Amino acid sequence: KQRSNRQKCRKLQEMGGNFSLQFFRLATIMRIPCGAKWFKRAQNPTQEVRRCTIPEKGGCSMTGIYQHTLDAKGRLFIPAKLREELGETFYVTISPEKCLSAYSQENWDDVARRVAAMTNVQQRKMRPMFAYAARCELDGQGRILLPQHLREFAGLTKSVTVVGSNNHAEFWDSARWDEICPLEALPENIAAVMEELDF
Repeated sequence: KQRSNRQKCRKLQEMGGNFSLQFFRLATIMRIPCGAKWFKRAQNPTQEVRRCTIPEKGGCSMTGIYQHTLDAKGRLFIPAKLREELGETFYVTISPEKCLSAYSQENWDDVARRVAAMTNVQQRKMRPMFAYAARCELDGQGRILLPQHLREFAGLTKSVTVVGSNNHAEFWDSARWDEICPLEALPENIAAVMEELDF
């Protein structure tokens, strides 16, 4: 079944065409395939993803899907296109789903400001997001060291799928991502989400 889901996901990527869309759902972002751009190269070298002209980190939407591997020390390579948005130092924390979320310094500061404006009761509900957060720095090879408590939360052991998700990136266990990828990209699911959110 796991191989079947992975094959479906790969097929969706091949059929995705030369566009990239993201649709919101209740708790997170829905990722819609954009052909070979899910990985590092486009099918047509003249159809590259547009580069951001905003100099500040976190100014553009993070997109794409990338496959990487945790090394024995828990280090994870961050794709170059996402490094451009996340910056040299960024924050990684837990997510409403069983994955990790990575925020640029700018986007993290925005999250902190929004939480600071909440009532004390509301702020306590957001406590885990800050308690589990880790400030990560890229090494000379474009890797970060993921603390053990974050790896355990998301079930990251070896194969990791890095997903661009608008204002943040997500780190998924690849087997878990292969299960939800075909479901999220079903046309009927996309249509239902768009109708629900009046998109």
